[in-house]
Amino acid sequence: MADYDTFMVFGAVYADLATAESDYEAVKSLYYDWNLIDNFDAAIVAKNDDGKVKIVKKHEQPTRKGAWRGAGLGLATGAVIALFPAAAIGSGLLAATTGGGAALGAIAGHVTKGMNRSDLKDLGEQLDAGESGLVVIAAADVSAKVAAVIENAQEIVSKELQALEAELEKDVKEAEDDAAG
Repeated sequence: MADYDTFMVFGAVYADLATAESDYEAVKSLYYDWNLIDNFDAAIVAKNDDGKVKIVKKHEQPTRKGAWRGAGLGLATGAVIALFPAAAIGSGLLAATTGGGAALGAIAGHVTKGMNRSDLKDLGEQLDAGESGLVVIAAADVSAKVAAVIENAQEIVSKELQALEAELEKDVKEAEDDAAG
């Protein structure tokens, strides 16, 4: 059996987008200012006037390899899509990626496979409670540092995610190949 990487998924809730963006920048600064070699992904979500969730900003650590990375997709984006499938449409992600929804579906599938169902439900309910949210996926060994800089959230929940990058890479490639026909 393969050894899975352990990540922490942080879901932070905000009353407004500007505050979510402030914590997003704090997380980014943590990684760049401290020269952390661990990878992280982050996505800011916001509700539109109809209450639908849209990804308004995302960051996937560029040091990771693979087609899913080159398409600008990461586990944070996958987590948002797993929780709010319509966010892929509202964010223009289906049109912007090779293989359209195939790659997104593969990544979202890995998120749902790598998390306990009740944890995924808790995360979704937490994020749905606010007007804006921040999803951060961080290596477990730096999760305390990440949690410390997410200081403006009304509420924050953290859950464990198990993922195997090689398996994810294979599934995304197969999904893209199948979509290409």
